[in-house]
Amino acid sequence: MSADGSRFDPLVVVELTSDTKEEAISWLLSRIRDTQQNGGRPIQLEQLGPGVSAQEKENPNLFLVGATRQRLLSGAEDLGLFKEFHDGSMRGFTCANKHNFKDFQDGDSFLSMAECQYIIKHELDTLRARDETHVPGHQQVKLYPGKSIIRRLLSKGILIQVFPLHQKEELKRLSFSWYQKVKLSFQPLDDIRHYYGEGQALYFGFLEYFTFALVPMALIGVPYYLFDWEDYDKYVLLAAFNLVWCTVILELWKRCSASLAYRWGTLSRKKAFEEPRPGFHGVLGFNPVTGREEPLYPNTKRQLRVYLVSLPFVLLCLYLSLYIMMIYFLMEGWVLSVHDEEPTFWTGILCFIPSVIYAVVIEVMNLIYRYAAEFLTEWENHRLESSYQNHLVLKVLVFNFFNCFASLFYIAFVMHDMVMLRQSLATLLITSQILNQFMEAFLPFWLQRRRNKKMIRKVQIRKTLEDKELPLADQVRLEADMSTYLGTFDDYLELFLLFGYVSLFSCVYPLAAVLVVLNNITEVYSDAFKMCRVFKRPFSDPAANIGVWQLAFEAMSVIAVVTNCSLIGMSPQVKAYFPESDMQLILWTVAVEHGLLAFKFILTFLIPDVPKHIQINLSRLEFESLEALKKKVKPGRFNQSEGLEAS
Repeated sequence: MSADGSRFDPLVVVELTSDTKEEAISWLLSRIRDTQQNGGRPIQLEQLGPGVSAQEKENPNLFLVGATRQRLLSGAEDLGLFKEFHDGSMRGFTCANKHNFKDFQDGDSFLSMAECQYIIKHELDTLRARDETHVPGHQQVKLYPGKSIIRRLLSKGILIQVFPLHQKEELKRLSFSWYQKVKLSFQPLDDIRHYYGEGQALYFGFLEYFTFALVPMALIGVPYYLFDWEDYDKYVLLAAFNLVWCTVILELWKRCSASLAYRWGTLSRKKAFEEPRPGFHGVLGFNPVTGREEPLYPNTKRQLRVYLVSLPFVLLCLYLSLYIMMIYFLMEGWVLSVHDEEPTFWTGILCFIPSVIYAVVIEVMNLIYRYAAEFLTEWENHRLESSYQNHLVLKVLVFNFFNCFASLFYIAFVMHDMVMLRQSLATLLITSQILNQFMEAFLPFWLQRRRNKKMIRKVQIRKTLEDKELPLADQVRLEADMSTYLGTFDDYLELFLLFGYVSLFSCVYPLAAVLVVLNNITEVYSDAFKMCRVFKRPFSDPAANIGVWQLAFEAMSVIAVVTNCSLIGMSPQVKAYFPESDMQLILWTVAVEHGLLAFKFILTFLIPDVPKHIQINLSRLEFESLEALKKKVKPGRFNQSEGLEAS
């Protein structure tokens, strides 16, 4: 984009339904183009022209959204984006100090397209109704002051979607270095971050880190599997190593993510810049902290919804999960009785059927519950996106943990059947991996190709005949029909469950780490493929870390200490030391467990979350900011309006 903003560069696509009333379209465009003083968002919009196949019915209500360079720079300042300063440090961008930032004179390269698209998204999300009572031309779509207009149009089906456009050449380069060639090297995290944003890059960084961190567990697990498969007593050392491994890798990941976030400029971003989420609604008022106009909603009302509706619903779902688990054990008992009466090859195969069916049922229940949890969390009306994500993650994690691991705990600590535990763990792990790979990559790709068959054939013919770049109108319509990427939530959830399978019970199934390593290697390529080929380009997420998922993994590591200590205490080798008193065995097990937890928290304290050199740089920036503030305030001046003397 040129410095004078004369050229229009499309960044984002807004698609309305083909039957949207003209009054509604005119009203929406005027509201977006209005001045900021009147609650508008002065950004550029152009209606998309017809595609290659003008004879086919095409939705005319597709609009390209862009902004002048100055508007984008102003948005970057409003969002508190950090950019590299001339001295190499990362500082919050301000228009007044823009020439002191590195690469500012380079024009387009200063803000990546991912950052520009994120700024546009923020502008659209914060477009709120003022005195309108309904959407013009659509009397049934009610509005009230403070309601997000874009969110309302989406929920009522008038607005189909808002998505960022791909950059074809940059996507080709990223695809080639990322997944199109099989190689033993690190992922191009900086390129991923530049194209998709920090949130996506941190997920792939964590996936890569988790895979490498599993290698020691896998290397130790293979000899145990080959030589001591039936000797459960020898797994005490594996369980002990497992406990230390869980803590160390999570603490080292904090340092790794802090280094990445500092390099990308998100580590120092302040929470003060977090705006109300688009779905938040309430009576329009003023934020007492910022003084900005925004919706207000009583916290008491929200808490009542959480504790009187959401919590009972979660408990009911846990009860249903427990009931289905007991049905599984009844099926398992019946199959084993059939096999014991007349053992044959087919009855041996039949023994695995209940576990496979139960694994599939678990995945289906998790999927259904996920939609219910999203609906409930949306209904709770959380103000901040971080609060919404925390409540959603908590709901989903509690159910998924109980649903996936309750049967394993029951087999281990109620039935005391280690052979069955090993078999169930292997079946659940392998079945869930196969289903996840199918649901995440293959199925969306197949559905997209089936849905876009005509367009894809037309694009291929055009490329073959002309060997030219696809026209913008056809590119937009092709991307509009692609599947929507729903974020990293499901990806982190999958890694969380795999981490649970490895850390909780790997001492009875040492190959768990090997299977997870193989899964993660394929996951890197399948996730990269679906990001570049299957889904629309997602909006950037300027994250500083993996958020609440870090706490989830740490909670799992604490549970792993208790689980592994209990498994060790149940082993015949340990029981032999306490032949006369079970109480002594329990006390010793609890004592060891408390000691290991203490050791875990000592390790957590000894390993800093942020590397020393980054702490020094952050402290230096804070000191310089305070010094600059002191120089701006002239000594001896008295502010009569506030009754404070500046010194």
